[in-house]
Amino acid sequence: MGVLHDPRAGRTKTQMDVAKALADARARIDAAAAAHVAPPRPAAPVVLPPAAVLSRQDGIGGSPLDPRLTFATFVTGRSNSLAHAAARQVADGLRGDPVMFNPLYIHAGVGLGKTHLLQALTWAVSSTPERKALYLTAEKFIFGFAAALKTKDGFAYKESLRGIDVLVIDDLQFLLGKLHLDLLGAAINAVIDAGRQVILAADRPASELEGLDQRTSSRLAAGLVVEMGKPDREQRRLILLERVAAARAHHPDFDIADSILDYLAEALASNGRDLEAVVNRLLAHSKLNGSAVTMDLAEREARDLVRPQEQRRIRIEDILRATASHFHVSRSDLMSARRTANIVKPRQLAMYLAKTLTLRSLPEIGRRFGGRDHTTVLHAVRKMERIIPTDADLGAAAEKIKNQLQEGI
Repeated sequence: MGVLHDPRAGRTKTQMDVAKALADARARIDAAAAAHVAPPRPAAPVVLPPAAVLSRQDGIGGSPLDPRLTFATFVTGRSNSLAHAAARQVADGLRGDPVMFNPLYIHAGVGLGKTHLLQALTWAVSSTPERKALYLTAEKFIFGFAAALKTKDGFAYKESLRGIDVLVIDDLQFLLGKLHLDLLGAAINAVIDAGRQVILAADRPASELEGLDQRTSSRLAAGLVVEMGKPDREQRRLILLERVAAARAHHPDFDIADSILDYLAEALASNGRDLEAVVNRLLAHSKLNGSAVTMDLAEREARDLVRPQEQRRIRIEDILRATASHFHVSRSDLMSARRTANIVKPRQLAMYLAKTLTLRSLPEIGRRFGGRDHTTVLHAVRKMERIIPTDADLGAAAEKIKNQLQEGI
């Protein structure tokens, strides 16, 4: 049978039926859309005001937080991008989320933004009602545990930490002695075993914390260890710009010319605190004296902040490696109990270098050399002090190894 044709429409009946079906379907869709009640939009997340966050911190025994130290004021760059990303990942998590890096250990020198990052993370977590973050300095941590032990309530204090979603402990280098580090280990284990997040920070790698027990060391090694380095020139300039912007809250007319910012970013290369200090000085001149911020003024105020090039920090591990390489023995030989002459002398020289080139104590050096007693280290140091001035070969070896270590070769 042929296909009917409607000459008025210029279409076949089949085409007309398809068009009508499409029109009917569109009408039904439009009617359904008009009658549809859209689901309620998700409510904006509740964000607690700063006063409420501070009250929460005080209520759970936390250290004070600085309202200026937030993610918004933290300047990122190559030196701290990984640490910042890890902190943001923790801050943006939800209660019950699997913990990716636990513990997160951050180490950095003075003034490189470590405390800023930890407090920013604490602000972000504590601003949401459903999660709790506890920020503690090492001093506050010890005070809390000591007070609990004094009232014979140490177990309850440790258990209370299990209710914290994110435990942050800063400046671990101030935890001295076995008791303090045992308490730290107990706190870390309690929180991690409860499936919560632990973040720790110090001015040195965990391997250089004196007296850390094996279980705690293995806990730290199982997490993520991140170093924050010195900011590069571009990052330092951004820090200066951020500090200038913050200063305008007190003095709207305050500004620093680009050429002066370039000079300061180049001259003050050590840490962020020096950059903040020089902006504060220039702000004081501008606001209190009405002085214009000139290059001469900037150079004068930055003069005492320009630091000489710091020597490379030398680790005991570096000394073991360099000494073993120079004397063609293995690192394990230097740490072993072997008493052959070709091992004893390099071992004693390495102990001497560890004592003279690092700030490590005799007991710690002994532990790093295979668990030896501090008297063994003292004997080696005194022996080298007697021999090196009279033994040309040994003196040359000591000087060569020392130069290699200081130059990072």
